[in-house]
Amino acid sequence: MNKIGFIGAGNMASGLIGGLLNAGYDADNIRASDPSPLSPITQSGIETFDDNQAIAAWADVIILAVKPQVLKSVCKQIAEQVSLHHNLIISIAAGIRSNNIADWLGSNAACIRVMPNTPALIGLGMSGLYANPQASQVQIDAAKNIMQTVGQVIQFENEEMIDAVTAVSGSGPAYFFLFMEAMIKAAKQQGLSEDDARSLVLQTALGAATMAIQSDVDTEELRRRVTSPGGTTERAIKTMQDGDIMQLINSAIDAATRRSIELSSELTDNN
Repeated sequence: MNKIGFIGAGNMASGLIGGLLNAGYDADNIRASDPSPLSPITQSGIETFDDNQAIAAWADVIILAVKPQVLKSVCKQIAEQVSLHHNLIISIAAGIRSNNIADWLGSNAACIRVMPNTPALIGLGMSGLYANPQASQVQIDAAKNIMQTVGQVIQFENEEMIDAVTAVSGSGPAYFFLFMEAMIKAAKQQGLSEDDARSLVLQTALGAATMAIQSDVDTEELRRRVTSPGGTTERAIKTMQDGDIMQLINSAIDAATRRSIELSSELTDNN
């Protein structure tokens, strides 16, 4: 199962292709369909087409990387080829459930739904994966291998968990960007220059994340170790806790999860 065809050529598809090539995948075994000559994929050296059916007829694995609003029409275009060739379908389109994709394909399609995030573009992604019952273990492993070229993957047995994945890791980079943005602004209020504030905050964020990944203790314990009684860190942490930061974050994640569920219904009910 080594021929991979992309339908859709946005940044995430381009990032995945880059990850595959960096991992040693043969460029001759990767193709993409996209009507735009300005697509990022055209810069990768991968052979491109403007015919989705041609990709479906050629590929063992089809990665659907189109906008959710057009996914139904794309599935209808390639349904006959999928029925003939029994391709593995991997969808990275947000909000569209695997059963809808299988229905649109009009076949007993093996469908794997993946929610990646934008750090996949630099090889540091985090993806949640759900496989429908038609997907074999070999196909699931193939999907994991593809996604692992741009980061880490967690498989979920319940597709509903993809909504939580969307809220935590799919949207998650924006939360950290917001926190870094707030810290940079606060640092400037203390008299630091823009460049110094940015360097201090971003390197601190990188160091903290790396420590958390490499540590054998949880983040709560790491926080305690930095927080000396009566010190500056304790004063800052107490200020955040007095502002109920934990509840605010919990409410934000819950709101994002509920919105993911709403969007799934809106996107599929309107199709």
